[in-house]
Amino acid sequence: MVKQKKSKVTISEILNKKKNKEKITMLTSYDYSISHICNEADLDIVLIGDSAATVMLGYDTTRKIGMEEMLTFCKGVANGITRPLIVADMPFGSYQTDKSNSVRNALKFLRYGCDGVKLEGGWEIVDIIKNLTGLGIPVMGHIGLKPQTTPLHHGYGLQGKTAEDAVMLIREARALEEAGVFSIVLEKVTSEVSSVITQIVKVPIIGIGSGPHVDGQVLVIHDMLGLFKDMEPKFVKRYLNMADQIFDAIKQYENEVKSGKFPQEEHTYHMTEEEYAKLEKMLKRV
Repeated sequence: MVKQKKSKVTISEILNKKKNKEKITMLTSYDYSISHICNEADLDIVLIGDSAATVMLGYDTTRKIGMEEMLTFCKGVANGITRPLIVADMPFGSYQTDKSNSVRNALKFLRYGCDGVKLEGGWEIVDIIKNLTGLGIPVMGHIGLKPQTTPLHHGYGLQGKTAEDAVMLIREARALEEAGVFSIVLEKVTSEVSSVITQIVKVPIIGIGSGPHVDGQVLVIHDMLGLFKDMEPKFVKRYLNMADQIFDAIKQYENEVKSGKFPQEEHTYHMTEEEYAKLEKMLKRV
């Protein structure tokens, strides 16, 4: 039986999932191979996260990744995706300078195959988001812990611990909704505050480290697969431990090559006997 090809996920479908109380699934991806697997697994959204800075390029902060690097990752992801919605993080400095620059860079992501862009920030970028959405550019918001700028403010700690912080986050979420975002990522926010925001705001709320009472979840795929061990946040569930599995496989390969165990006959190609006989005669003449 031929597997029926599923249609491309649209923003309208993402919005309807909240109305229908269906959970939204989202993971990061940065290349063709992983994206192709995500596509087959029927995820709702694939995020080309600026987390590529740390897990793919080895930078010590997401602030260091630039537009050209992000667009390179977009090429591979877009080639591997036919169904999930593709959203890309706009890197630090690509939208904060002025409205025209933010439009120019957002359009680059759309031309590279993305369906929308994600911007980190609250009050400080509401006007930029409003300008983008007013021009028909789909925007996903991101508040709570904001890795691009959080070192300048609260650090990497839990957000929404006090009633005052909670009110600020709620107001920011509503401001983003009014600016036209189609969804909002809440990162490392207390479950109580995430639940309130999810109830108040009409667009889907996608949590990362923000508890179960949201409309969907997102994780960095390297974290959930156990590929990246430099950081192990409490909110990450490791579904595999691939770093150790890959290490063991590499060591086994190394040992088998050195001992002559690999490659074996099953991994080897041969000439036909006739051609080999001709080669032997030619070598004798040489």
